[in-house]
Amino acid sequence: MRGVLIAAMVALVVSLLGTPWVIRFFRRQGYGQEIREDGPSSHLTKRGTPTMGGTVIIVATLVGYFLAHLVTGIGFTASGLLVLLVMTGLGIVGFLDDWIKIRKQRSLGLTARMKFAGQAAVALAFGLLAVRFKNDAGLLPGSTYISIVRDTSLTVGIVAFPLLAWIIIAATSNAVNLTDGLDGLAAGTSAMVFGAYVVISFWQFGNLCEPGNSPAGCYAVRDPLDVALVAAAAMGACFGFLWWNASPAKIFMGDTGSLALGGAFASIAIVSRTELLLVVLGGLFVIETLSVMIQVAFFKATKKRVFNMAPIHHHFELAEWPETTVIIRFWIVSGLAVAFGLGLFYAEFLSHGGG
Repeated sequence: MRGVLIAAMVALVVSLLGTPWVIRFFRRQGYGQEIREDGPSSHLTKRGTPTMGGTVIIVATLVGYFLAHLVTGIGFTASGLLVLLVMTGLGIVGFLDDWIKIRKQRSLGLTARMKFAGQAAVALAFGLLAVRFKNDAGLLPGSTYISIVRDTSLTVGIVAFPLLAWIIIAATSNAVNLTDGLDGLAAGTSAMVFGAYVVISFWQFGNLCEPGNSPAGCYAVRDPLDVALVAAAAMGACFGFLWWNASPAKIFMGDTGSLALGGAFASIAIVSRTELLLVVLGGLFVIETLSVMIQVAFFKATKKRVFNMAPIHHHFELAEWPETTVIIRFWIVSGLAVAFGLGLFYAEFLSHGGG
């Protein structure tokens, strides 16, 4: 528990104190955000706001995680390092995307094919590595079985597992990317979801199946305490960044942050055996993604729009809701989704005779 608290506090302090320095540095370098011309006109005033702030979130998470290990003396684990691999790898993909936007002075960075290739490379590397590194109990970081709150009987097999990992990681990272459109919306929502995974992973650690001791409701997962530590560090980093990213934002996380956060959620869900529960915990990300899919499909079929603009947060902006109102109400929706997801997690535990 001490390591989890250290990771969260260190990441919070690094992010909170480091972000102003990054803001000043990026301003001097002219690393300002380009705004889509087809977006809400109110966003045009945000042009030039420093972007790529996701670098702070990633660095703060890494510092919090590694320092917590150094202080506590706890050994590093395959699960924790694999989550950080995905987070950092997708952060690099996002950084390249943001960098091209800045250098080319346009709102589009990497081509869709290049971004797709970058996400696939990171996800497939994770998928291949996650079914290695068996521990003394015979557990792997990843599982070839589809999971909800724990593994089900449905398996994709060892060959198809990297493909499953790629689908989950790509879908989640793109969902967070779509949500990152208003000041503090993605950062605040992400902090809530990471907080949920601190609770889930720590609960799994306290009810872990062990050789010769498998009490009712126990969890057959590898390294839950270290996963809780990663989630705590990421949560602290998001909260520290949110202080400066809240409306009116002094800095944006950019694709650097949104892709990294989505990758972290997906990989945590995989190693904690909660892949489908992530759909509930990240309910706001699902809503944002579905709004885009519905808008595109309906427009292609009828040449008409369902929403004023997609993702759906822009719909409410164009309906003349103040930006802060949209953000706070969407945070409420996210909080309810997280609470419902945690409720499902605990109810499943009780249904297996735990408690």
